[in-house]
Order: sequence, then C-alpha cells, then structure tokens
Amino acid sequence: MAETGLPLEGVRVVEMTHMVMGPTCGMILAQLGAEVIKVEPPAGDKTRSLGGMGTAFFPLFNRGKRSVVLDFEVPEDRDTMHRLLETADVFLENFRDGLLEKQGLGAEELRRRHPHLIIAGHKGFLSGPYEHRPALDEVVQMMSGLAAMTGTKEKPQRVGSSANDIMGGMFGVIAILAALYQKRGGKRDGADIRIGLFENCLFLVAQHMVEYEMTGNKPRSMPEREHAWPIYDIFDAAGEGRIFIGVVTEGHWQAFCREFGLNEFLDDPALRTTTDRILARPRILPRVAEIIRQWNVAELSQKLDALNICFSPINRPEDLLADPHVLRPGGLVTNVTADGKPFHVPTLPIEWNGDHLGEGLKVAPLGADTSAVRAEVDSNDITSKAAGRRA
Repeated sequence: MAETGLPLEGVRVVEMTHMVMGPTCGMILAQLGAEVIKVEPPAGDKTRSLGGMGTAFFPLFNRGKRSVVLDFEVPEDRDTMHRLLETADVFLENFRDGLLEKQGLGAEELRRRHPHLIIAGHKGFLSGPYEHRPALDEVVQMMSGLAAMTGTKEKPQRVGSSANDIMGGMFGVIAILAALYQKRGGKRDGADIRIGLFENCLFLVAQHMVEYEMTGNKPRSMPEREHAWPIYDIFDAAGEGRIFIGVVTEGHWQAFCREFGLNEFLDDPALRTTTDRILARPRILPRVAEIIRQWNVAELSQKLDALNICFSPINRPEDLLADPHVLRPGGLVTNVTADGKPFHVPTLPIEWNGDHLGEGLKVAPLGADTSAVRAEVDSNDITSKAAGRRA
C-alpha cells in the first residue's frame, strides 16, 4: 500500500514500552501510518533477546518503528527526551506506577511541560485497590475467570496466545484515536489515558457475568457447557484428521441429514424441534461420529462447504502457513528482522480501501535512528515543528 494512503500520516508517537501490550499499540499505530519512535535503554528492550515462546515478541510487535537509545542517567539524554516529546502527538508507556517519575517523565511533569501530549499508559490495573499490583496476561486470566471458563473448575487454562495483552494494545489504539479525533475538533490540550490489562480481561468475560446476574445460574466452562445446538462438536475423520462441525439452523439440519444419509433422524417424530435434538444429543452424536469417520477432512470440507454449513479442520498455528486463504494475495505480509531476515506475518485484520496494511515493515536494529533523531530535535526548526503539531 502506498504510504500516501495511510490515515495517521503526520502523527508522531514516542514509545517507551516492552513485552506485548504496549508494543502492540505502537505497532498498530505504525501500520496505520504514524511515525513511531521507540526509545530504548542502552542495553535495549529486554524482549529483543527472548527465546522459546518469546522469540517472536520483539520482531512481531515492534515492526515499523524507529529505534532511539537514550540513557536517562545522563542529563543530556533526559533533555533530548523532552525535546522529542515536544514534537510528539502521543507518548506510550507501560511501566509500573512511580518509575517514570524518578526519571522526570511522570504524568504530572509531562502534563506541565507538554500539555498538548496524549499520554497512554498501559498498566496492569485501572485506578483502584489493585492499581499498585504488577500483572501478566496469565495472572489476569486467572483473576477474571477467563481461565476457569476456558478450562474447567478443577483445571483452569489460559488462552493459547497473548490474546489479552494484544487486545489491551488494541484498546490503547482505540483510546488514542479518540483523543486524536477530539484534538481535531479543536481541543488543544492532550489527554491522560490509562489502559488496564485486568479490566481488558474483565471485558472479555462480561457476557458470563451478565448471564449470572440475569439468570442466577453460574456459567459453565467451555468444556462443560450445555450445547445450544444438536451438532456442534469435534469429530474424528478418516485417517488422523479431525474436524469441527456446527449445524445451527433448521435448514442446516435438513441438509446435513440428507447429505450424510441420516434420514432416520428426519423421519423421527421425537426430533422435530431443535430442543428435541439437543435433548437427544447422546444418541445423535455417536451415529453422526460413525458417519463422519467414513470421509477424510478434505472430502468433508468440500461437502460441508457446498451445504454452507460451518466447519473447520482442527489446525495448529504452523498449518496456517499452508492455508489457501491465508496465502491469498495480501493475507501474509513479508517483514524483516533487525538482522535482515525476512519473516511472514498475518496482515492486520482490516482492509483499507481494498488494500492490506503492513507489507515491508522492518525491525530497527538497536539505536539505528538515534543520530538522526538527535539531529532533528537539535535542528533550528524544532520550534516550528512542535508548534505545528500542537496547532
């Protein structure tokens, strides 16, 4: 996509974040066209060197950003930071409360020196009794009940990705866009935004909280829940394949039974309604499983697709690198790591005027842009640039 088509062009973001939630926010803003300058300590963001399940953290969530190294033990670098913030529209951070105050970058100091600035702090909790606590994705999943809903009462289970951290970064983007829109309407001052990881997870389980409040029934976890449909399950196919099938409408039920030779169900007066079929799941499912085992996943997929019935093979993440829809033009974008190696990433889940975002983004080597940014903030036109951003 041509850069001239990106909606956040001209917006400058200064980012001091690490791990996943804060960097996700900056990464999305960068893909939408903002200039994101990531300020790192001399040793670099610690996630640059993570291995194992953390290997992807830095390249994935820091694509498209510039890297500047500043040492806040050095007064000159603190001054450079403030001169940089004078030119910025947004400041992202995700440090424990009180830490940035020690470096002269607390919210009160920033508001005094840079009243135009939109400050977005990604925290473990919003203001309240727990605001002092550190938090991790898995911690808040346990606290919020999401882990209990994903697993069972006896064995709570976290979601199989950093879903909550990533969604927290997305809420950061939403709030920042709202603040930018407000400034566009004539508001000259910035905004103080706090995004809570726990509250983000609470938002995810709100449906279960409201269900309990409205019905008095304790929500059952996903493995233990009562099904709302007669066929909404995983089945073994021929060979080693497995497939999920969801038959959720009257038309689907009729078509499914005809296609797979289950006329005994269509002729059974005890299975006239969806409720009848749900109550009869103990006898319906073994018969369906027997039939499904006669075809492989590819054959089943073709049949179910033709019937417009919801289905999915049981994939693992690595399987998606060969999926025809993922491999469609624009489905994956090619980006480049800090040491020059290409890697493939799913595009942002939006299309902008028919185009996909994020192709060709690079991960900056540590401090790659320090000299250029220093020269810019020290240039003679710094005052006019800052005034232009505040206007």
